[in-house]
Amino acid sequence: MPGGKAINDDWTGLLAPSFAAAEAGASFMRQMSDIFTGRAAPTPEAAWASANEIVLELHSARLRRFAEGAGQPLLVCAPFSMHGAQIADLHANHSLMQVLRASGAPLYLVEWLSASVGQSGRRIDDYLADLNVMVEEIGGCADFVGLCQGGWLGLMFAARFPGKLGRLVLAGAPVDIAAGESAISAVAEATPLENFRDLVSMGGGLARGAHATRLWRPLPDAAEEVHRLLQGDGTCDQNFLPCLEAFRTWRAHTLDLPGAYYLEVAESFYKNNALARGTFVALGKRLDLRALRNPIYLLAAREDEIVAPAQTFACADLVGTPPGQIVRRLVDGEHLSLFLGERNLREVWPEVIRWLKPPGQRKRAQKS
Repeated sequence: MPGGKAINDDWTGLLAPSFAAAEAGASFMRQMSDIFTGRAAPTPEAAWASANEIVLELHSARLRRFAEGAGQPLLVCAPFSMHGAQIADLHANHSLMQVLRASGAPLYLVEWLSASVGQSGRRIDDYLADLNVMVEEIGGCADFVGLCQGGWLGLMFAARFPGKLGRLVLAGAPVDIAAGESAISAVAEATPLENFRDLVSMGGGLARGAHATRLWRPLPDAAEEVHRLLQGDGTCDQNFLPCLEAFRTWRAHTLDLPGAYYLEVAESFYKNNALARGTFVALGKRLDLRALRNPIYLLAAREDEIVAPAQTFACADLVGTPPGQIVRRLVDGEHLSLFLGERNLREVWPEVIRWLKPPGQRKRAQKS
C-alpha cells in the first residue's frame, strides 16, 4: 500500500515530465527501461507479531486465524497492494489484530499473496471469488474490517453477495474517488492509461512491487518519520528500535500484482469511479450500493495522504443503510497511522470493537 508524504513530489519529479506531451513518451520509456533492467535483491518477509495459524491456503491468498471465540466471526481484509498483510500485525503496541482479539469473536485475516506470471490475468472478479471461498470457510457470514483497498473490496463483496457480511468497518478506504483528492487519485487522474500498460508490459504482465517502489519510494524510512507515523509515545529512543526494524522489514518486502487487476483498478476504479457511479460489474452483476443495508463504520485519518477522508465518508451517501446505523470517525494521523498508530489503536479501535458488539442479540445481515 503506497504511503507517505513524498509520493506527490516523487511522482512529479520523475514521471510528470514524461507525461507532459506525447513527444516525451520515448523519454518515459527510457526511464522505465533503466529501472526495470536492474534486478531487485530479494528481501525477507516481515514476521507476524501475534501467534496465528493458516486455516486455508489458496493460490492467491491465505486465511489466517488469530483467535478462536464465540459468535459471528470477524474477518479482517488487508489491502492487496505493494506490501504485505503484516500491516495489520506489525509489532507489539502496533498490531490491529492484537487489539481486535478483545472482541471475543473468532478472528481471521485475509493475507493476499504476491502474484506469479501465470496469474497475470487475474482481475477483481477473481479476488471477490476467493473472498467468497474464505467467508464460506468460516461459516458463511462474518463481520468485516477492510483496510484501504480491502475496504472497497469488502464493499463490493457485500453488494454482490447480500447476507454474507454483517457489520462493515471501512478504514481509510477509497470509495468515491470524485468526492475528494489525494496524492494517489491525482496521479491516477493525470497519468495516461497507456503508461500504466507500459509498466505492466515491462513487468512481464505483472505490476512489480519492487519496481514500483523504486519509482516513487513513498514510505518513510527515517526513524523520526516512522516514529511520527506510528504515533510512538515518548522519544525515538533505543526502545523504539525493534519496532523501527519491523517497519523497515515490512517496507522492504514487496508484492507483485497481476497486471489485469492493476489496470482494472487504475481504469475502472480510479479513472472512471465506477463503484461510486453504480456502473461496476462484479461477477456478472452490476453493483448497486443503494441496496446495501449493512451497518457501516467509516474511519478516516485527518492527514491521510493516500485516501482523502471525503473519499471514505462519501460511502454514507451511496449506500441504503439508514443514517442512524452509519458512523463517521475522523482521527489524527496519516494513512498508515489508522492501522499502526499506537494512539489510534489504544483510543479509537476499542470504540470500533464496542460498535461491532452492540447490546442485545445481533441479527445477521438480511438479504436485499
